[in-house]
Amino acid sequence: MGKQKESTAMEIEDQSSIPSDQISNLKYSVNVLQLLKSAQMQHGLRFGDYARYRRYCTARLRRLYKSLKFTHGRLKYTKRSISVTTVTEVRFLHLVLYTAERAWSHAMEKKTLPDGPNARQRSYLIGRLRKAVKWASLFQELCSIKGDSRTSLEAEAYAAYMKGSLLFEKDQNWDVALKCFKSARAVYEELGKYGDLENQVLCRERVEELEPSIRYCLHKIGESNLQTSELVSIGEIEGPALDLFKAKLEAAMAEARSQQAASMTEFHWLGNRFPISNAKTRVSILKAQELEKDIHGSAADSLPAEKKLVLYDKIFAAYHEARSCIRNDLVTAANSENVKDELSGLDKAVGAILGQQTIERNQLLVKIAKSKLNKVRDDKNEKVTKPEELVRLYDLLLQNTADLSDLVSSGRDRKVEEVALAEECELKSMSFRAERCFYLAKSYSSAGKRTEAYALYSRARSLADAALMKLQSANTADQVMIKELGTLCNESRSNSCAEHAKGIMEEEKAPENLSKKISNISLNGTDKKMEKLLMEKLDTYESAVGEVNMKVVPRIETFPPAFQPVPRNPIVLDLAYNLIEFPSLDSRMKKDKKGFISRFWG
Repeated sequence: MGKQKESTAMEIEDQSSIPSDQISNLKYSVNVLQLLKSAQMQHGLRFGDYARYRRYCTARLRRLYKSLKFTHGRLKYTKRSISVTTVTEVRFLHLVLYTAERAWSHAMEKKTLPDGPNARQRSYLIGRLRKAVKWASLFQELCSIKGDSRTSLEAEAYAAYMKGSLLFEKDQNWDVALKCFKSARAVYEELGKYGDLENQVLCRERVEELEPSIRYCLHKIGESNLQTSELVSIGEIEGPALDLFKAKLEAAMAEARSQQAASMTEFHWLGNRFPISNAKTRVSILKAQELEKDIHGSAADSLPAEKKLVLYDKIFAAYHEARSCIRNDLVTAANSENVKDELSGLDKAVGAILGQQTIERNQLLVKIAKSKLNKVRDDKNEKVTKPEELVRLYDLLLQNTADLSDLVSSGRDRKVEEVALAEECELKSMSFRAERCFYLAKSYSSAGKRTEAYALYSRARSLADAALMKLQSANTADQVMIKELGTLCNESRSNSCAEHAKGIMEEEKAPENLSKKISNISLNGTDKKMEKLLMEKLDTYESAVGEVNMKVVPRIETFPPAFQPVPRNPIVLDLAYNLIEFPSLDSRMKKDKKGFISRFWG
């Protein structure tokens, strides 16, 4: 599809039928945004692979140079510049455009390095962006003369974006960068009103990609009241045009965290104070705490569950990074016991908070699974939760609470807050155990095992009652948990009664159902879905007519029976009899004696 688009964009009228004096006045058309978007998405930028896209641009330029016979010599390099008189067909415009794209992708490749560009790489990056601006400006000049009105507008927007990106990366002339980005946005807003549907969608996407950069420029020149932390929500749109903005935003956030972490000297946890001497540890903990505010803040209710899960993953990464720094400090610590005790206590505190966040994340997964438990599948792609999945999630929660309780209970001198947290873990464990038992009963009920389901529902009710009584007697009673346990008690009781009634009804109807199923047994059925016939599994203790989920009629044996090969006497064909020459036996045969008269009549 992309190749077809490229070939379509490069096709022009046959110039053989055009007079030579009119070739110079010919206007070319290049759908710049559509051409570049197709090339970027098909050659690496769908996954942020700028190196692959740069290689594609290099190969594309090589093909264009050869097809145009515009090479720079074989042995000695001879520069051949492109001017207005040089552009005799649309491929020359493509040549300039892909040269700018190659320089831009090379700069973005350096920008998106895992550890960020160092000083030398940053200097090279800015040089490549300057080169991209140079070629984009040349492309704009050529299109203003050789291109139609739409091509000229798109080239102007492309050059403005490249110039804005250069100033954005250099942290200079924010007002000029803002003017460039606004100019590009205005062009794409106007172009998005015309053309086919695909072009309108691409223009709107480009406008959305430019919006965060514009707001960041406004923030830098002081015309916006946005805080640095609020800019994070702006850069959630995906697209190659936002990678510079995201890198710049992450650098600004890291700088702000470093400044804030300089004043952070202690970490408070359950009445304990642990000094933090490592700057990396402070920054990681501060980053995790900022993300926790996003989850538990005032706007947390409006956040979708998928976004919360992403935030939890970032919190885990930050706390794991902090624990890694703490343990490295433990290895390199001196022989001072006080320093080691402080680092061990800090590691324990961070591990406990990490455990609490893990429990909260798994509770969020339980909430998502419960919302899909009783949902009817309208869409084929929508997954409906099974009770077994909730049982697995509650197993994880029980393991998480046990680990957190063991971590908090470790140590000799425990404070009141630590004892309270251990008791809270015990209450949560009892609640999770009751919930697990309830959904395990649901799984048995869906399998038609009434006795097991009834026993498990009764057990879930007793566990929920015990947890509810203990929770109500506690000093700090969680009203949400009390309400959930009360609902669980009622549902366990109603479900146990329902299973009891269903079991009695099935017991009463068992003989009737059995006789009905036996009467439906087929002797000579032709159903190919049965794995084995009843005569083939006589040594297996398995019910043939009592299965609830059985959809096919069981068969006893195939009738009429299939033909089977039987042995018989061999057939002998004597083929050599007619070819044997037997000896003459005339000499051994008895001869008759004849008289004199018989000689005349013989």
